[in-house]
Amino acid sequence: MPLFINRDQIFAHQVHLLEHKLRSKEERILELETENAILHLRLSECLGKLRRDHEEETLNQHQHQSNAQKMTQLSLAKLLAEVQAVKQDLSELFAVYFSFSSELEEQSKQLLDKVEQASCSLNGHRGDEVQNLQADVAALERSLEEERERCRAERQRRKALHNALVVTTRFLKTSPKELRGNIRVHCRVRPLLPFDYVPSSTSGSRPMSSEEVVSAISSDTVMVNCIKTGTPVQNKMFEFERVYGPEDSQEAVFQEVKPLLTSLMDGYNVCIMAYGQTGSGKTHTMMGSQLLEEHWGPQQEAQQGIIPKAAAELFRLISDKPAETLTVEVSVMEVYNNEVLDLLARDAQGSGADQRREVITNSAGTSQVTSLTHEPVHNASEVMQVIGSVLKLRAHCPTLFHADSSRSHFIVTSRVSPKSPNALPWARRLQSAKKAMQRSAQKEWWSPGCRRANPGGAAHRSSNDHLFASTPSSPCRSPSHSPCPSPRPSVSQAPFRTKLQLVDLAGSECVGMSGVSGAALWEVSCINRSLSALSDVLGALAEQRPHVPYRNSKLTHVLQDAIGGDAKLLVMLCVSPTQRFVTESLQSLGFGARARQVQKELPRRKNNTLKVK
Repeated sequence: MPLFINRDQIFAHQVHLLEHKLRSKEERILELETENAILHLRLSECLGKLRRDHEEETLNQHQHQSNAQKMTQLSLAKLLAEVQAVKQDLSELFAVYFSFSSELEEQSKQLLDKVEQASCSLNGHRGDEVQNLQADVAALERSLEEERERCRAERQRRKALHNALVVTTRFLKTSPKELRGNIRVHCRVRPLLPFDYVPSSTSGSRPMSSEEVVSAISSDTVMVNCIKTGTPVQNKMFEFERVYGPEDSQEAVFQEVKPLLTSLMDGYNVCIMAYGQTGSGKTHTMMGSQLLEEHWGPQQEAQQGIIPKAAAELFRLISDKPAETLTVEVSVMEVYNNEVLDLLARDAQGSGADQRREVITNSAGTSQVTSLTHEPVHNASEVMQVIGSVLKLRAHCPTLFHADSSRSHFIVTSRVSPKSPNALPWARRLQSAKKAMQRSAQKEWWSPGCRRANPGGAAHRSSNDHLFASTPSSPCRSPSHSPCPSPRPSVSQAPFRTKLQLVDLAGSECVGMSGVSGAALWEVSCINRSLSALSDVLGALAEQRPHVPYRNSKLTHVLQDAIGGDAKLLVMLCVSPTQRFVTESLQSLGFGARARQVQKELPRRKNNTLKVK
């Protein structure tokens, strides 16, 4: 009998089964979604834990570095005490030297008087007395030469200790042998100023533009919090030889710059330049407050910048060199629209004078500004009067950052030329006395075997060759074996100059941030091109390329000796602390990081010193 199958029942049963499977799948999906959410929570916890561990590790590293730096500072303090002791010994030697010089001059006068009296007499027995006097003069001169050699040795020791102290202070993390000739980079983070308190252009979760994102976390590290919408905060670290925070005073900044001036007196060229955007504190760091005041009294010293403090320190160091005097000449120029302008010539001849100057490279391979005006100065007050008289002539233009923004690179150059004004007049007086004695002396009293070379040259040699000669039996047979040397060594002075360049660069911000228009756009373009040329020069030096493009800009051509020569260069980075200027701050910090990579030649002290033979 045939079976009848109800297809509707079969289909209904299959639909029931499929619905059951669908419910099972949906429940499984819900379980997986729940498990996925739990895994996401665990992942977030792990990431938070890793971030906290990283922050703790970073903090521990900074603490370790701080402890190492403290130990190094203790050793430096001990070394500094030794340097002070050497300076004290040197001062005592100078005093002994002066006493010997005065005594020698007095005794030389007495001996010359006695010799003149002896030359007027024709008695033969007076010849022995003359020889005894000549022997006394030789003994005194030998004693003076011994003291002079001791003085030279102590001076060389002081210079070596000073250079070792500067190198050790600047480079705590790398061996001095590796970094002795590098460019030194310092960074200064300015405090918040009234114009920083401006809200950002957009609302929402973005921070206010006055929020501090750049901070000095240690004496050699700057941290920048890079804040972007939708991304976690990223911290960028920049390390330099020295970092100053908003709490550091002008005096604290100058104390780190001060050793370079001692190197200047030791014969090195020195350059200090301030780099940063407009409003970051470059002019405040270099010049200080109350720029155009006629008197720089004690009440204003706290706000003085590097330039006035360096002038005062320079003349203080000059006063510590009583054995010789130093002449100082100051020139002031600006690089504006890729033109070198002599501000002192403009101030002396009026605003209509043509103060444009050309930069050339001389036969020695150093750069030189032609027809540059130099003003002789005798103290720090005169230096600041010269600078203050032309500071108002510097190019200025209002921008969004500053109502009176400087639009040129301002360069103050001090040339120091040592000479000894006491030695030459003394030698001339003695030569005059020799001539007078020769005119009054009898020819038979002088032996042609005891001759001296006249420092004045061959034209005067015939009138001065027979002074202090002995009898024919005297052992004085040649100038090299003469027991009667001249009362004073011959003095020759080589033309030698050390150069101190203090540079206040124009702002490094881009055109959009400066907010200028019209003719001022050309100024901003020239500023950015010159700073870009400066960066290209540093990049070429860091990569040790065979060609360094110094001549791509008048700024780099003027500063060629300081950037690529054997001078000591300090770059002072000035940055703003707020989110509003974080792009410009990062650009400045990147420039400083590139500058630190430059490995220059080992600084060589110039040999053009006062020669005493």
